[in-house]
Amino acid sequence: MEDILRPIYQERASHPNTIGVLMIDKKQKAIETTDTFDVILLIIVKESDQPVFIKHYTYNNKKAAMHIVKEQQLKDWLLLGNNKKILSWLYNGKIIFDRNDYITNLKLELREFPFYGRKIKMGIEFSRLIRRYSDGKALFDNFHYLDAYNHVVHSLHHLARLAVIESGFHPEVTVWNQVKQIEPEIYKLYEELVSSEENLKKRLELLFLASEFLIHSRIQIGSAHFLENLQTKEFWSIAEMLEHPELSYYSIDLGILLEYLVEKKIIHVITKEAKGQGIYHRYYAAE
Repeated sequence: MEDILRPIYQERASHPNTIGVLMIDKKQKAIETTDTFDVILLIIVKESDQPVFIKHYTYNNKKAAMHIVKEQQLKDWLLLGNNKKILSWLYNGKIIFDRNDYITNLKLELREFPFYGRKIKMGIEFSRLIRRYSDGKALFDNFHYLDAYNHVVHSLHHLARLAVIESGFHPEVTVWNQVKQIEPEIYKLYEELVSSEENLKKRLELLFLASEFLIHSRIQIGSAHFLENLQTKEFWSIAEMLEHPELSYYSIDLGILLEYLVEKKIIHVITKEAKGQGIYHRYYAAE
């Protein structure tokens, strides 16, 4: 297959805009990371009108997919963790072209996982954890147990990813296998939720109690990056946070994260009179 694809990736590698090319082969009986394709060509470019461009090919009853990805998109995926296959591609792919050792240095950085990068990722996972936990609790309190169950499963997943990152590792597709070794307490909670013979309401009650403790124990490390940025100013409006290049990472979950940290007295609210009588602007400041 590589011989057949060579003209395709060689043409791309000849472009000055291309900074790296990786080839990922489908492995027999391996966990699926190639979306059923026999080969993935990952081509990283410096600039592009589209963050991602994909083409599919077929030859001799085999399938190949070419993913042309803008460098900034790749960085966003690695930071936000919303493309779980990309780590596997970078770790396991064969380097076909590597301008100025870009991919080699990127793989080295991923292995070393600098602490600053971890703090941002922990903050993002923590905010997602708070969102899922809070929504799940609200659904439970309104007797929507199946919907609450769905949110609790997701909250445990974010808690698991947070624990893995805290230990200095990147969460993989098989995150529960990682957590079983790193944080067995979280793994047992997940097992209890999905395997217990208790009725669903009882399982959820126990999970909310245990999760509250585990979340509380991670407030300091989970909110560190967020609070460090907040401390650069006396107080912030929600609009200012959404415009900030690093605080904007929390955008979807920002409101619920703020309210959680206000409730825990880690952030306090400052009010300033607005134009309407009896209406006040709400600002936030780190304690």
